[in-house]
Formats: sequence, C-alpha cells, structure tokens
Amino acid sequence: MLELSNVDSYYGNSRALQDVSLVVGEGEFVSVLGRNGVGKTTLLRTIIGLMDRSTGNIKLDGVEIGGRQTHERAVAGIGYVPQGRGILPKFTVRENLKMGTFASAKGGGDIGEWVFELFPILKDFLDRPGGNLSGGQQQQLAIARALLTDPKIILLDEPTEGIQPNIVERIEQILVELNRKHGMTVILVEQNVEFARRASQRFFVMERGSVAASGSVSELTDELVHRYMAV
Repeated sequence: MLELSNVDSYYGNSRALQDVSLVVGEGEFVSVLGRNGVGKTTLLRTIIGLMDRSTGNIKLDGVEIGGRQTHERAVAGIGYVPQGRGILPKFTVRENLKMGTFASAKGGGDIGEWVFELFPILKDFLDRPGGNLSGGQQQQLAIARALLTDPKIILLDEPTEGIQPNIVERIEQILVELNRKHGMTVILVEQNVEFARRASQRFFVMERGSVAASGSVSELTDELVHRYMAV
C-alpha cells in the first residue's frame, strides 16, 4: 500500500531522513520506534508532505504522491494525527470534526454517528471549545478527526503521550479494532514498547534518520529495545 524508496527529507538545508526505504502492506499495523530525535516524527511528516523538501519516491497504492501537496495526500487517503494533537483550541468539537470531513474524497460536512460509537465522550462535548477538553479527550478528538478524512492509512505520532492509563487503553482498543476488524492500515510512532508489541504486526526502528532495524513484532527483542531506545 505505502512504499518509500531512497527517501531523504530536509528541514531547510539540514537532512533529517537519510535514504529511507520501507514498505507497509495493506491492512498492516506497523510501529516506528526509537529514541527522541532520531527521525520518527520526520518520517510521518515526510509521508504526509509537511517537510521543507524531500527526495526519493513515495507511492500510495502504486501511485507516486511525493510531489503532491499535503491536502492532496489527505484526499488520496492518508490520515494524520500529529504529536501534540493539532486540534484548533478555539473551534468547537463539532467544528474540529467537520474539518476532517472536508479532507475526505467524498466531500465534507457530515459527521457519521459511528464516530460517537467509537468516542462517546465527544458527543457530550460537541459545542465545547476543543481547548477546554482534557488531554485524553483532545487525543480522542484528534483521532476522530483523522478518521473522518476516510483514510486508507492512518499515521499516529505518539498518541499515548501524556495520556491517563484508562484512555491509553481505550485508544489501543480502538486502533486494534480499526486494524483487525476494518482492515485499516496503521503506522504508529510510539515510545510505549509494550503497546507496540501488543498492537503491531511489524516494526521499524529509527536511528540517526535511517531505518536501523525492522522485522515482525516477535523479533522486537529486549536487546533491540535496549540498543536503540535506552537513554
């Protein structure tokens, strides 16, 4: 479904990704791991088209999208939940959700009832400014908004960071359900190794802007974790 070939990516003149090649198959749940500052967030930003410049090839369903703008990649089927959630604090929950629908290839406006089945708390707060929600509620809003883009693949950047344990558990359940029952492809950047082990089928470990290790989740050994994630 998603293929990166020899991708370099830049902040200004500084190269942040170096010769990254990887393939994520349709319906896979893949985790991207590594220490802070090794290129995990940059990888997601490169896929969605938020970097200053990138070279190499990025294909979605066999179609080259590396030259497309971010909104065009969203319409093509890439949903994105950034680190820090990226909701608009002065917009209501309803308005934040509607923003997601406008990035859908089907056109915007309608918020499906299925969103509130996944995230019941959002229905209670539809007219509340997003900035007034708790961190866990904001994360649920950010994921719901991304799902309303009707994505083929969803990119999530540390969705459990700073979230209370019961909400982390709920987010994990939702992502696994979307992947296992509905076939959604998931790329998860995560520091929570146990979450990655439970949810993923495969993993990539980043180091200095490159892919340093990869494999099935059964190969994500404690030795690998210690080598590439220990502080």
